Amino acid sequence: MSAQEVAQAFVQHYFTQRDSNVDALSSLYQPSSCMTFEGNMVQGGPAIVQKLKGVGPVKHQVKGMDVQPSTTSSAMLIFVTGSVSIGS
Repeated sequence: MSAQEVAQAFVQHYFTQRDSNVDALSSLYQPSSCMTFEGNMVQGGPAIVQKLKGVGPVKHQVKGMDVQPSTTSSAMLIFVTGSVSIGS
């Protein structure tokens, strides 16, 4: 499977779960994972999921995606563009 195919599968899975079952995302984050939202940083899967849930219902429409190699062969950077509808 190419890096592009892996990235496409991940992005589809992530945003499908984000829009329908945000609790399922917790396992995708490591304890050291961080997210900053509106100036507030949270760390770890459970805290990130709680923050995402606090936004309320959302729907994402992915319009584009770019994949870049990372510093290790077991990682990649995925840049996603699109739109978000909050409260839908």
